Amino acid sequence: MLPQNWALWRRPKRFIVFLLVTELIAVAWLVVAFVNASLPSGLDWLRFAILTVGATAHIQLTRRQEERRRNAGGRVLIDLTAVWVVPAAIILPVPLTILVVGLVRVQRWFVARRPAHNFVYSTVAHMLAATLAHQVYVELGPHDWGSLDIAGSLTEFGWMLVAGLIYEGVQILYIGSVIALAAPEKANARTVLGSPADNVLEAITIGLGAVTAILLVIMPPTVAIMAVVTVVFNRLAEIEQLQADVRTDPKTQVANMRGWTESAERALTRATKAADPLAILMIDLDHFKWINDTFGHPAGDDVLRNLAQLLDEVTRPSDVVGRFGGEEFLVLLPDTDQAAATVAGERIRSAVAGLQIRTTNKRGDQTLVSERTASIGVAVFPDHGDTLPTLMQAADAAVYEAKEGGRNQVRIARAARDSAPLPQPPREAKHMTH
Repeated sequence: MLPQNWALWRRPKRFIVFLLVTELIAVAWLVVAFVNASLPSGLDWLRFAILTVGATAHIQLTRRQEERRRNAGGRVLIDLTAVWVVPAAIILPVPLTILVVGLVRVQRWFVARRPAHNFVYSTVAHMLAATLAHQVYVELGPHDWGSLDIAGSLTEFGWMLVAGLIYEGVQILYIGSVIALAAPEKANARTVLGSPADNVLEAITIGLGAVTAILLVIMPPTVAIMAVVTVVFNRLAEIEQLQADVRTDPKTQVANMRGWTESAERALTRATKAADPLAILMIDLDHFKWINDTFGHPAGDDVLRNLAQLLDEVTRPSDVVGRFGGEEFLVLLPDTDQAAATVAGERIRSAVAGLQIRTTNKRGDQTLVSERTASIGVAVFPDHGDTLPTLMQAADAAVYEAKEGGRNQVRIARAARDSAPLPQPPREAKHMTH
């Protein structure tokens, strides 16, 4: 078995080429920026020391929390050290900015313990993003914070916002491209760009970095407060991640039954109070066992992940996608009547038929899974039930009708009054004891 650091050479060729070329370009930019930078002043070194101490305190005091966040896996990880890198990019000259990033990343290495090439390209990405943000911010200057009026402070805030967007944007493009090329069969918007919650967390972190920059210039000792804030913020981020993980299916990254049910119950309560329609789709992938038997279970997992991604893409932002279990998924459609729900079901059925999933077979060779179909059941509130269990039962019954009718079709549930009564337990069961 090759050492972990050699894992790079097992990656796809296009990944290796992209990684090496972009790193060479990035390093060339860093060298040019370093050579053309002005020499740091004594004040620059003092500010550098303050940021370094603050970052070190943050990293060391949150070491266990960060290890747990990184070991959770299955999602884009937002590195909260931007609180210290962003002010370096705004305030310090390029050499000290690069040094801050380097010191932060070296300390993170002992927490993350990732392959060397992962560490190198992510470190280069941070340095590239920070120096580009710095260069743009300097070009938008001059920046004399001591003489700002109200209008000037608004302008300065805008320039800081631009620098923050560049810092985040460069990382999204650089690291996102690498993630997508490393495992193209698993690449989707969530795995490459992160969830909306991930990006909000990144934006908040960059905002805190801007606040740190202001404190560093106006009242340097108060930067110690930010060290405390970042420790608390790291803890809150871990709690948020744990809460999200409890409600998320780890294989597909959509809601699990707990998360989906909570959202569906709230939506049903609102629909009941407002007398609005609401629909539930149950999607069952046809002949899923054949995929596992033919290509292997890893291929089956890739199919499920791609189906979950597809459902996210073809539904509305207000809809809630969840994994019911096995190869079955649920979609909650608020404010949707039977006609609109049927159209949504047909759209999903057609999209599933067009899926082409690149995966591996039982021997580990690349293969393509395509021409899959799905049977879909539709249940609408209040026509098919007035509680979540009855609606789910109605949608499930419609799925079975679709399968019995030949699969690859959408079936509407029977109206509640037309449904056959559920079988009742024998009377003697009432007297049974356990």
